[in-house]
Amino acid sequence: MSQLPRGFYKVRMELAREKSYPEGSREYGYTFTLPLKEDGKIDPEQWHEHRDTCRVVKFRPDEKDEIGHLVRRPGGSWAFRYDVAGDDDDEPGYRFGDESFVVGEYISVKEDEEMHTYRIISVEPE
Repeated sequence: MSQLPRGFYKVRMELAREKSYPEGSREYGYTFTLPLKEDGKIDPEQWHEHRDTCRVVKFRPDEKDEIGHLVRRPGGSWAFRYDVAGDDDDEPGYRFGDESFVVGEYISVKEDEEMHTYRIISVEPE
């Protein structure tokens, strides 16, 4: 992979507290690469120029990691897509375009028709 320009980060999110996991879980989460502006929000122009490098890995215990891409959907919303050529549903991020991807923030992702909240654990330059 070629060198990414400044402003690209690797983000790790882990499941926040919810009914099934009152303490959250380090075993459920995502790591992904994306371009961020100084305020921690997604930089759509940089994403457009380097979208193939904006990868996501969804990790779960006792399951093979799913690898996909961060995609921009019609209307400007963002999602994780694992089946680029098929018809599997995307996992949309709740208001990803408005969120600041900084340590300690909470981000929601819709998985199989259910919303789950994740806490950003790390944001490291790529």
